[in-house]
Amino acid sequence: MLRQPAQALLIDLDGVVRRWDPSVAVGVETEYALEPGILMRTAFDWELLRHAVSGEITDAEWMGLIADRLPLDKDRARAAVTTWQEHRGEVDQEVLAFVREVRAAGRPVGLATNATDLLRGDLDTLGLTDEFDLIVSSAELKIHKPAPEFFAQACAALGLQAPWVLFVDDDDRVIRGARAAKLLAFRWTGTQDLPYLRKALALP
Repeated sequence: MLRQPAQALLIDLDGVVRRWDPSVAVGVETEYALEPGILMRTAFDWELLRHAVSGEITDAEWMGLIADRLPLDKDRARAAVTTWQEHRGEVDQEVLAFVREVRAAGRPVGLATNATDLLRGDLDTLGLTDEFDLIVSSAELKIHKPAPEFFAQACAALGLQAPWVLFVDDDDRVIRGARAAKLLAFRWTGTQDLPYLRKALALP
């Protein structure tokens, strides 16, 4: 059920605004005779990932740790990871159009993402640098989603109390954290969700 219309939008990057082509990892795993899925499983092992998205280590250090865990000699492991990371994803143009629609209606839009120190460069590469009113990066805050402090700082940056902020993410655990922090949180499943989000923001 919709509550009062939200006055601002916080939106996640990966899995919402940015999409990743899974065939890239498959191609690298095939080329280097790696077990299918090992790149993603290794990279997103939370005990490894959390250090990168908390800004405790750089993206380059994270990639080095991933390479160290691959069953390849050091040079081939680093070459595999480097090849995999050359692809920086692509923008979902329907979502970008929605972000622009929200901003055109006078609602501020913040990008709220668990990210590494590559975030700003990636936004530039993807042509997204000027598409948001603010960037809330876990690596810069040193606090990752779904920590309550992440959402508190994001709302403070918008100048709004949590119940007036619509937060969109594709991760159930993060959505639960946002709801616990009193945001109007919605789990993203695809562009079929856009009509609901427009209603939640009372877009004209």
